[in-house]
Amino acid sequence: MSRQPHNYERIYSGGEMDPHARQFPTPQHYASAERADYLRAGDVRRMRAVKCPDNTLTYSNLLAVSASDFDKSVRFVRVNDQFIFNIIPIRGLSQGQIGPTRIQREWGQFSINKEVVVEAMSDSVLDARSNVFLSRMDVEVSFMSSAQERAISVDSEEICELVKASFEKQIFTRGQPFIFDFHGNNLKAVVVNLAAVPLDVLRDIKPGSSAAIGGSGDPFLQDSALYGMLSSITTVFVTKASGSLIDLKGAAVSRKANKIIQPDFKFEDLGIGGLDQEFSNIFRRAFASRIFPPDLVDKLGIQHAKGILLYGPPGTGKTLMARQIGKMLNAVDPIIVSGPEILNKFVGQSEENVRKLFEPAEKEYREKGDESQLHIIIFDELDAICKQRGSKNDGTGTGDSVVNQMLAKMDGVDQLNNILIIGMTNRKELIDDALLRPGRLEVHIEVGLPDETGRLQIIKIHTAKIRQNEILGEDVNLEELAALTKNYSGAEIAGLVKSASSYAFNRHIKVGSMAELTQDISDMKIMRDDFVKALDEVKPAFGIASEEFEQCAANGIIEFAPSVGELLEKANLFVEQVNHSNRSPLVSLLLYGPSGSGKTALAATIAQRSAYPFVKMVSPEGMIGYTDSQRVAHITKIFNDSYKSPLSLIVIDDIERLLEWVPIGPRFSNSVLQTLLVLIKKQPPKGRRLLIVGTTSERNVLSEMDMLSAFSNEILVENVNTLDEMDRVLRHVRLFDDTSDYARMRTDLTTHFEGRLFSIGIKKLLLLIETARQDPEKYKRFVEEILVAC
Repeated sequence: MSRQPHNYERIYSGGEMDPHARQFPTPQHYASAERADYLRAGDVRRMRAVKCPDNTLTYSNLLAVSASDFDKSVRFVRVNDQFIFNIIPIRGLSQGQIGPTRIQREWGQFSINKEVVVEAMSDSVLDARSNVFLSRMDVEVSFMSSAQERAISVDSEEICELVKASFEKQIFTRGQPFIFDFHGNNLKAVVVNLAAVPLDVLRDIKPGSSAAIGGSGDPFLQDSALYGMLSSITTVFVTKASGSLIDLKGAAVSRKANKIIQPDFKFEDLGIGGLDQEFSNIFRRAFASRIFPPDLVDKLGIQHAKGILLYGPPGTGKTLMARQIGKMLNAVDPIIVSGPEILNKFVGQSEENVRKLFEPAEKEYREKGDESQLHIIIFDELDAICKQRGSKNDGTGTGDSVVNQMLAKMDGVDQLNNILIIGMTNRKELIDDALLRPGRLEVHIEVGLPDETGRLQIIKIHTAKIRQNEILGEDVNLEELAALTKNYSGAEIAGLVKSASSYAFNRHIKVGSMAELTQDISDMKIMRDDFVKALDEVKPAFGIASEEFEQCAANGIIEFAPSVGELLEKANLFVEQVNHSNRSPLVSLLLYGPSGSGKTALAATIAQRSAYPFVKMVSPEGMIGYTDSQRVAHITKIFNDSYKSPLSLIVIDDIERLLEWVPIGPRFSNSVLQTLLVLIKKQPPKGRRLLIVGTTSERNVLSEMDMLSAFSNEILVENVNTLDEMDRVLRHVRLFDDTSDYARMRTDLTTHFEGRLFSIGIKKLLLLIETARQDPEKYKRFVEEILVAC
């Protein structure tokens, strides 16, 4: 390491620098005769600032003084009670003059030929017990002038060694600028921070230790000094100045840990509940690396996560979560933009709108590099602008161009390390795959429906003011509400509380008037009955289609034969298998049998008794008028929704009707068939379990289509095949009030079916029973209907 061509030891004599001087000024450098008016330690005198006689002193960081003014014991001076300099005596200056360099004049605001107050300081200020020895010095570097500014790569460790070698034993003050030569480049450094300790403490600090590099024992973190002396064991850290084009490399770059998370931050205080695990994943994936010092992250060779994708059903808190993330961070206020707002009718304007979002982050990153603050950009309804490229046939290509612009900004040639993109969507499958890879929106967080614990948190949030103001009735149990609101999203729970409040409001409106209130409104309470009514009024959009299943099993289940009970027991085993087994997350069951034998009712009963959080039915009734592609999309959506729930059950009813199979032709939809074959056999994602229950009256047809192999289990659902089984049905529904009518009916049917096959579907039998119930002569009507049907 070459030394600077200047230092405080270089003593001017007759305008020439002595290149061999290696000590502080000695008496021969001063006036030959002793002077009584020499300034000694503690003396204060007014002096006149003049232009420095030699510009080469610019690189010395020394203040030129007259050799006739100071006692030999004086090594430092304090100017205007603020600015401390090491001095160098020059005979060329007249008595009472000091010659600050240009950069010293700018720092101290010293005007030419104006008086300044100079205080002489001695070595006593360097008492070994005083905190004046620098353990650490942080400096910002740039070119000496903006005209010289250009992009160069600089080794920070080389700068640090050069600074210590050139300016050792000089006193530096916080905010002080100084100039040095670095491989022919005139660089300017400004002291940003100082840490000073006693000399014995400084000697104990080992270079590279935690005390020296900003760890828990770093004195810099404990005491920010105003001034101190630089030594060979001082740790120097370098950052580039704002706007500088210098690219600093090496371990000596000053990079402190970022306090990115605000202390004592609780998301529950912001109105978000039930998302503890999601926030834990977001913190680990996106923010944990940003808390550590950048130099440690550089040693690992990793980059910060630049994007988070929040996806899930509507109303689960994605938008609310993203909006509040900015409040937990010590970062620039987030930019929140809705996806459709980016699009513009003018050519190229949509892409420009994307570029404008990144401009503040780009500008700061050019100025501060890795020291710049985090910039957060939140995209709501991301699928509106980032659909799969090539999926739109609008002829403009705008959507593809917007996606390309997003990809270039997030992970293009000019990468930014100070941005975090948060995207939200209900349709993850629509987003371009390139946007979802690592380096872009790499953190995928599914925001699903809250569990019971999460629902309790959400209910507490939305009833906080009600409870605080003692308006909540004593009979309201929040834990009970959390259990009753299965499959409710956060938005639906908020709607539930509003609905319950409306019932409480309604009780205090005078009867016959819609504008007058009762006198006891101050005693208003929201009671348990209000929430019960609200539960009937506000239904969850995701989860169990309870009304549909109730209609399918409107008459309940009549166990007219042992096979019915055995079927339900066996189906319950499959339910428990999916619920508890770690080796079979997917189980499929096919109920087959004659038409009207009760397959749909049994499947609906199995679904209702499972108590799974997600239960849906795929039925041809819900797809009347659909094209093949619409049927495929509808079926696929139901299966994709099921993968969002930990436990799901899907009933595929009347499979041959879904396939549009008819015996004449025959004709069926191959696209729907292939979709069902794939989805029935497709394993759910990790941590998800799925039970599929299918029904068909045409098992042979499914066999020819090779669909039976897709189901892991089959159970036959039989008709009512004996008169004894029919009797059990009749007794269950209580058709006959008169036992004599029942006896005659049984005698007539026994005589008629002696030696003949008796078989009727339970659905048809119940229909005939209700028809006979309407006739005054139930016995005759029922017998006639049975004989016709069988």
